[in-house]
Amino acid sequence: MEDNFQSLSNIFKAKKTVKAPAYPWQDLALRIIKELGIPSFKRSAVFKVCKEKPVHEVERALNDTKELCKNGARWKYFFKIIDQK
Repeated sequence: MEDNFQSLSNIFKAKKTVKAPAYPWQDLALRIIKELGIPSFKRSAVFKVCKEKPVHEVERALNDTKELCKNGARWKYFFKIIDQK
C-alpha cells in the first residue's frame, strides 16, 4: 500500500508544467514554426516578424505560403512573401 502512494507522489513530482506564451504574437510564431517546419537557426526570425508585423499580414503570408508552395522549403517562401509586404 505504501508503495502505491510513493509511485503516485513520483508521478506528481515528475509532471512538468508547460508555460503558455506570454504574448499572442508568440503563439502565432510557434504555430508558424510548427506548420512550416522552420529550422532552428531561423526560429528567432519568425518571432521577430510576428512581433513587428501586424497579425493580418503574417497570417496572410502564412496562408499564401501554404497555398502556393506545395513542395520544397516552404519556410524560405514564407520569408520572401513577408519581406515584400
